[in-house]
Amino acid sequence: MSATDGATQNVIPGHLLKGQKALVTGANSGIGRATAIALGRAGADVVVNYVAGREDAEQVVEEITAHGVRAAAYEADVSDEDQVVAMMDRMVGEFGTIDILVANAGLQRDAPFTEMSVAQWQKVLDVNLTGQFLCAREATREFLRRGVVPEVSRAAGKIICMSSVHQVIPWAGHVNYASSKGGVQMMMQTLAQELAPQKIRVNAVAPGAIRTPINRDAWETPEAREDLLRLIPYGRIGDPEDIGYAVVGLASDLMDYVVGTTLYVDGGMTLFPGFATGG
Repeated sequence: MSATDGATQNVIPGHLLKGQKALVTGANSGIGRATAIALGRAGADVVVNYVAGREDAEQVVEEITAHGVRAAAYEADVSDEDQVVAMMDRMVGEFGTIDILVANAGLQRDAPFTEMSVAQWQKVLDVNLTGQFLCAREATREFLRRGVVPEVSRAAGKIICMSSVHQVIPWAGHVNYASSKGGVQMMMQTLAQELAPQKIRVNAVAPGAIRTPINRDAWETPEAREDLLRLIPYGRIGDPEDIGYAVVGLASDLMDYVVGTTLYVDGGMTLFPGFATGG
């Protein structure tokens, strides 16, 4: 539980996503974990995808089922087409369908540009971009097969791509990551345009600085935290739950008219705070 979780966990109505089936990729830690739990609190049954760390994934399943919904942990590498197809087939077989896809799985392989290997470049693109493409494609096939079920949702399906503020903010030393997230933005918008007539809503969430283990060095020491807060007008580092709540909102019928939009959850980082005093 994060520092803010205890104060905010009851803000999600338990019926908001009742009866819906959600898949969250990369859901055994960090943002994916918080998102999967938030969806469960909102009443959805949740598949917790992971590629490593089965015990962590099973712990997430336990936290979700404590809210009176179903959950299961599925191992699959989202960059592998056969594994993604098998995961979706299994979900439809065991849960009946899928209503919500949160394409969250992602990673970093950082290096200065002139020292970055092709393997580092390709691995990040394979997981962060191709992985989202494969999961979205398979989810869409099921959405189209099933169509709209009005008593469940006004949409035939919801796809939420996990992007980053670095889809618009350049990030030296991370060209593979920033390129992958720029690709996610255009992929999301193109899918949204193509699939909206079939009542499939595609949107994205773009986190800013979020307190997760993967970026511990950026916030753990007082000095690092002070440097980071200079980039955040709102004056605090985000918690994974901040992202989970945003995903729940986008996945719900409360936002049924939101299509092809990126929701920045960043405390104002994309406001370029360096220019607040004239640059």
